[in-house]
Amino acid sequence: MINRRSLAVLIVFPLILAFTFAPSYKIARLKYNGGGDWYGNRTALINLIAFSNSRLGTNIHPEEAIADVGSSTLFQYPFIYMTGHGNVQFSDSEAKNLRNYLLAGGFLHIDDNYGLDQYVRPQMKKVFPELDFVELPLTHPIYHQKFDFPSGLPKIHEHDGKRPQGFAIVYKGRLVCYYSYEADLGNGWEDPGTYPGDSEDTRLKALKMGANILQFAFGR
Repeated sequence: MINRRSLAVLIVFPLILAFTFAPSYKIARLKYNGGGDWYGNRTALINLIAFSNSRLGTNIHPEEAIADVGSSTLFQYPFIYMTGHGNVQFSDSEAKNLRNYLLAGGFLHIDDNYGLDQYVRPQMKKVFPELDFVELPLTHPIYHQKFDFPSGLPKIHEHDGKRPQGFAIVYKGRLVCYYSYEADLGNGWEDPGTYPGDSEDTRLKALKMGANILQFAFGR
């Protein structure tokens, strides 16, 4: 009899291969409970998809999907994007579902939209109680894909003067979650003019870094 984890592998692994073989596939935004604005940066993901399809030759469906953290639909998508400013709450069953998804081959990108950090860290600790976020070195491959970022994660939208940091959860040698902190990549992916103080050059840096994350996730 196939257990839940084995079934998850059977579902997600073909979707990872879809990056190469399928005519099109979708990536999704994570919907979570707690009252935080999981829907923030509304145009970000579709713009990143368009940029990636154009500059990397990916074949991602142009519209994002929505995946509830506790639903089996999570396993339909090889890449999940999570953002917001405020509260995040995972129930025990939701944390287990997200863990099974990540262990089965899925990838989670968490993008701090300023204010997310104090909430998302304890919730991810529910997902991986045995692991902590670790800061990635500047030499990590995620910064050296199609686009080179020798100084690491770029600063896109300024709030409080802190340096941007890229953290990861690494399970048995495999990076399953990348957390962009104090960078606000999603703001840079939004439609031009959404944030008048951010230059086009800054927006391009954000899109390039996002494309690197996608390329790294699918190339593992």
